[in-house]
Amino acid sequence: MVPALSDFAPRSAPFTIPFTIALTFGDPAGIGPEVVAKALTDQTLRNWLRMQPWPVRFVVVGDRVGGWDDLADTDLAIVWQDLATNVTVCPGIGNAQTGEASFQYLQAAIAGALRGDYGAIVTAPIAKHGWQAAGHTYPGQTEVLAARTQSDRPGMLFAARSPHSGWVLRVLLATVHIPLSQVPLVLTPALLTTKLDTLRDSLRRDFGLAGGTLAVAGLNPHAGEGGYLGTEEETWLKPTLAVWQAANPDWRVWGPVPPDALWVGAARAWYHGGEAPIAYLALYHDQGLIPVKMLAFDRAVNVTVGLPFVRTSPDHGTAFDIAGQGIADPSSMIAAIQWAIELTAQRRGAGSRTNL
Repeated sequence: MVPALSDFAPRSAPFTIPFTIALTFGDPAGIGPEVVAKALTDQTLRNWLRMQPWPVRFVVVGDRVGGWDDLADTDLAIVWQDLATNVTVCPGIGNAQTGEASFQYLQAAIAGALRGDYGAIVTAPIAKHGWQAAGHTYPGQTEVLAARTQSDRPGMLFAARSPHSGWVLRVLLATVHIPLSQVPLVLTPALLTTKLDTLRDSLRRDFGLAGGTLAVAGLNPHAGEGGYLGTEEETWLKPTLAVWQAANPDWRVWGPVPPDALWVGAARAWYHGGEAPIAYLALYHDQGLIPVKMLAFDRAVNVTVGLPFVRTSPDHGTAFDIAGQGIADPSSMIAAIQWAIELTAQRRGAGSRTNL
């Protein structure tokens, strides 16, 4: 049972209704429970929360397993939504049982968000093979979120704030969990237009940005080099971008850009600041994720855009190889929690103390 708002005494703030953030454990045999517990007891995060002009409470969605269920020493408003799935956990060994548990954690969090109990959900990583073993054919959590919310334009966007310059990297993927051989078949003018619309709408709604430069990657080496290394850029990528640009004069579309050169400006802005596109559209998974993880492996956050509520997730997997050893780094989970709060604040019109 999720507690009522009256169960928490909100601090004096411009917005007295607490932001309620649900945190799921992900696959309980992985590092999800550990990074959630470490994040919620992290002094830096607690200090950051005290600086915010709004109260925040947390609901942990999972089973009390793995020795990471003792959060009583924290001064945060934390309660449990214990699903009691009776899962047996052996750290580092994901199976159908832990896969089913992680699926139920996500379903419970989505249901709560759709009821309005949660303003945002932060999900720890799941194991796709665990879901498959449990009979769930979804490629990942993003696809479940899209199906449950009936979102017609969901998107997987990765965001990270540079510790060097404060610049924010934002990368949306046009295609997600499909084999590379299928990418040219799935990419179409309609899909590209939809993803540009999704990116534009998220930048407005979630980040408070009304315009700027959007960089779009090419598909082929050298962006096709005039058709010698592939024809997609000339036959439909350039015309599609031109049509979208004409319909969206507040935004400047740069592309299709040769993929190997696309990230040079991002790297410079990450380390030194300066001018760079406010967001990037990568055409397939690794084209976007390799630079994200090179620049911000422990800081990048997966944001599912186009949903009726905020969802974030750390940009790492279950890490079964180190599960149960107590050595998992919670940095990305901490960042996911911070981004969830900031994006929720932006949607509520509460603003933010940081530059999203």
